[in-house]
Order: sequence, then C-alpha cells, then structure tokens
Amino acid sequence: MGVYTIKNNELAVLLTTHGAELKSLKDCRTRREYMWNANPLYWKRTAPVLFPLVGNYRNKEVRHNGHVYSLPQHGFARDMEFELMSVTQNEIWFFLESNMDTIRQFPFHFRLEIGYRLEGRRLEVVWNVHNRDGETMYFSIGGHPAFVCPLQEGEKQSDYYISFDTGKEVVSRMIGADGLASDTLRPYPLDNGFLQIVDDLFDDDALVIENHQAQRVSLCTPDKKPYVTVSFDAPVFGVWSVPHKTAPFVCIEPWYGRCDRADFSGTLQEREWGNSLAPGKVFTAEYTIEI
Repeated sequence: MGVYTIKNNELAVLLTTHGAELKSLKDCRTRREYMWNANPLYWKRTAPVLFPLVGNYRNKEVRHNGHVYSLPQHGFARDMEFELMSVTQNEIWFFLESNMDTIRQFPFHFRLEIGYRLEGRRLEVVWNVHNRDGETMYFSIGGHPAFVCPLQEGEKQSDYYISFDTGKEVVSRMIGADGLASDTLRPYPLDNGFLQIVDDLFDDDALVIENHQAQRVSLCTPDKKPYVTVSFDAPVFGVWSVPHKTAPFVCIEPWYGRCDRADFSGTLQEREWGNSLAPGKVFTAEYTIEI
C-alpha cells in the first residue's frame, strides 16, 4: 500500500493506494484535521469510493444477461489496491482495471480513474469510468467522506447543524433494517436551510435524498457557521453517521446510484438511479470539499 501527500499553501491531503482513499485533510496553518480517523470503534473507513455499487443489491444479488452476480455492500473498489497514475504537488490520480476476480462479480471490462486536485481551500474529487467492454455497462458510483463533528473537545454533536442550499425541507427515502430502500418518505423541515444534528437523527440509517434536492451541503458549528462544504451535481446524496452511537463524525455522500428497493426483482439494467455507459465511452463526475 502506497501513501501520498498533495498540498498547497492552504491544505495538506493524505491519500492511499488502498481504495484510492482520502485519509486526511488538514489546514496547513492551524493543523486542524477535518477527516474522520477511521477508528474501528465507530467505523473503520474515512472516505471510501463506492463502485460499482452504491448500497446493496436485494439479497446481495443481481441478474444480467441471464446470469446472477453477487456483490458486497458498496462494491469492491474500496477494498482493492489501485495503481498510481500521476502525482504533482497539488494533484494526484489513481487507477483500477478490471481483472478475472472483478469480472466474476461485475461482468464488465472497465478502468476506473480517481483524481484529487487542490485549488486554494477546495479539494476536487474526480471519477472517470471507462467502459472497455463490448456491451453497455451498468454501474453506480459514489463518495462516502466522513468529516469530524464536533470539531472541539467537550462540544456536543447535537449542538451542530447541517445546512442545505434548498428551501423549507428535504425529503429522505427511508432505508429498512435489511439495508434496502422502502416506499416511505420522511420530510425534514429546515430552519432557513439548517437541520440540527439531534441525537437520534441517524438511528434509522442514512438520510437518502433523491432528485437533486440540494447540490451544496455543509456541516456547521453551533453558531451556524459552515466549516466544511460538499458541492456536487449528483442526483442522490446521503447524510450518515453510525446509528445509535453518536459517532464523532458525519458523512456527506454524493451518489450516482442507490440501494435496491426491498421489493426489487429486476435486472442490473433496470436498477433505479443506475448509470449506463456505451462501449468505449467515459463517464465523468466530480464533487468538491471546501474548508
């Protein structure tokens, strides 16, 4: 496993070839860390890339061209070793290519490129998915960055807020105990765009917010000042922390995909919020983290 650093005058970023994962994002002047430290007491990851699946297949299986394929939650990329593609002082790229093991789980030849680029106090995260197969590829991809919350020792997470660049409410699709999407929608009223992180906010799993309801989501201190903002154009995003544990982090997750519904019985091609990519084409998406 390789570990790399990119930095500028504002921020320093630590990344690893294992999962091409962002592991640390620090302010160069204050040395404040903004990323969760992957303590397994709560959650052993920091910012995994979800590919080629976001969430779960129903029964961990999906059908394609008459065959059944099985994948673990959130796919395999987060647990694979990427190769270094290029690195400069403020930009780095990793890549992962399909192999016999991935094809047994996901029946397509692909190349996944993940890039990180620093500009001022912004970190841009870019995904390029190349279809190297002879048929249309169906896949999902998403981010899962976990940010420290609360920031200061002695503070309570329940005094912090999430802000959304939207109106009076966001509506979340509820996730069942089986990790699958239900038909139940739960509205969360906002106070001038703010939602307080009350102790039981994540007890029913992630807030799963569909249909481009927001494109800019911030974590805010008790005085409602944003300290980290995630911006994206993804059609779905999640906001999550460990249920029932008051874990000291909150994830803001841009998704091009989502778990199956509990009653889904269709094919890979028919999955909700999935992406299709013609042979030889490239799917590109990105999101930014701003401190």
